[in-house]
Amino acid sequence: MHAIDTPFLLLVFRTVARRLEENRDALCGLDGEIGDGDHGTSMANGFAAIVTALRAPGMAEAPPGQLLRTASMAFLNDVGATVGPLYASALLQAGKVLEARPDLPLSEFSAFVAALTDGIAFRGKARAGDKTMLDAWLAATHAARLQESLGAPPADVARKAAEAAEEEARATATMIASRGRAARLKERSLGHQDPGAVSAALILRVLADAVADTMGQGR
Repeated sequence: MHAIDTPFLLLVFRTVARRLEENRDALCGLDGEIGDGDHGTSMANGFAAIVTALRAPGMAEAPPGQLLRTASMAFLNDVGATVGPLYASALLQAGKVLEARPDLPLSEFSAFVAALTDGIAFRGKARAGDKTMLDAWLAATHAARLQESLGAPPADVARKAAEAAEEEARATATMIASRGRAARLKERSLGHQDPGAVSAALILRVLADAVADTMGQGR
C-alpha cells in the first residue's frame, strides 16, 4: 500500500537530516542577513537528533504516530532556538493525525502537510505574509488540497506542494518581516529570503521525492 507509514517516515527523516546538513552554511548565511545566523545549525542539529532518537531499539517497528511523537521530543530537546518549539509542535500535530493508525494513504497527503502547518501556526502565532516559515507551509497546504480536489495522483500533489513552497520561499524576499527576529529590521528585511521558509521548502521537496519514489515514479 502506498502510504505514509513508519518506513516512509524513517526514510524522510534521514534524507531531511542529510539535506539540511548539506545546506547548513547556506541557511546560516541567509539567517545572518536578517537574524542571528544560526538557523542552518539549529535545523541540521535538530533533525540529526531525530535520526539518532529513531535508531533506538523498537523504533523501526513502532507505529508512525509514536515515531512522530518521539521525533517531536528529540527536536525540542536538542534545539533551544525559536524553531525548536515550532517543529516540535508540527511533528506532534502530525502524530495526532496518525494516532492509532498503521499508516496514512498517500491519497491523503494534504492532511499530513496541513497537520504540520497547523502545528507551526498554533505555536508561532504567525500569519500569511509575516515573512516566516509558515508562508511556505501554508502555500504547500493550499497547493496540496487544490491538487487533491482536482483528482491529481499523490506524486503530483506532493510535487505541486513542494513547488508552491519553493515559490513562496522566494517570495518572502518581497515581504517585510513582522514576526520573529527579523521583525526588528522592518523595511530593512526587504530583499532577503526568510531562512525558515527556505528550509521548509527543502523539507517539502524531500517529502515530494519520497512520495514519487514510493509511487514508483522516480523524481
